[in-house]
Amino acid sequence: MPVMHFTVRWPDAQESRCYSPSLVVKDFLEPGRRYPLPDFLARTREALNIASERVRAKYGFACSAALDQLARIEDTAGRFADWPEAGVDVIAFDDNP
Repeated sequence: MPVMHFTVRWPDAQESRCYSPSLVVKDFLEPGRRYPLPDFLARTREALNIASERVRAKYGFACSAALDQLARIEDTAGRFADWPEAGVDVIAFDDNP
């Protein structure tokens, strides 16, 4: 399966390099775009769950790395839950492992 990474910038200007076991993230996020925090969370939840299920369909088990990445995203996002108008910038995609 094609692996990809995507880099995001959080509301505090910290950047994270995130992992997906599938290119499906490209269907949900766009580099150069800022997403309101709730929208970013909804998009990444859906994308990483789909990616994990694609691994299950191919190999017979869910992708724990995708689910771990989602947990890290949700944990980081929780720090900004009280920030009015918090947004997450999608910086880049990297589909070279």
